Amino acid sequence: MTANPSFMSGVPELLVLRLLQDREMYGYEIVAAVAAATGQVVAPKEGVIYPLLHDLEKEGLLRAQRRPAGGRTRVYYTLTSKGVRRLFDLTDDWTRMTRAIQHVLKGPAHAV
Repeated sequence: MTANPSFMSGVPELLVLRLLQDREMYGYEIVAAVAAATGQVVAPKEGVIYPLLHDLEKEGLLRAQRRPAGGRTRVYYTLTSKGVRRLFDLTDDWTRMTRAIQHVLKGPAHAV
C-alpha cells in the first residue's frame, strides 16, 4: 500500500468490492488487479488482501467457491447482494470525503 496506512483504512475493501462487482476473481488475481487498476499507486500485498477476503466472506459480503486450476485449487470470490450494498455505502462515503478534501485543496474562493 501507499504511505499513511491509517488514512488509507478501508481503501482495500472498497477497491476489492468494486473490482469484484465486474467479475469473479481469485486472491492473487485481485492483488494484481488492484495494482493495475490504480496504476501501481495502491499495490497491496497478499498479506493485506487474503485476510480481507476472509473477513469479507465471514461478514457475508463475498461468496467463495473452490475450483481446480492447473493441478491446484483456487478460491474464486464473488459479491453477494450484501456486498453490493456495502460497496454502494463505501462509495458514497468515499465520494463525500474526496469532495471535502478537494474543497480544502482548492482553498477559499477569491473575489475578482
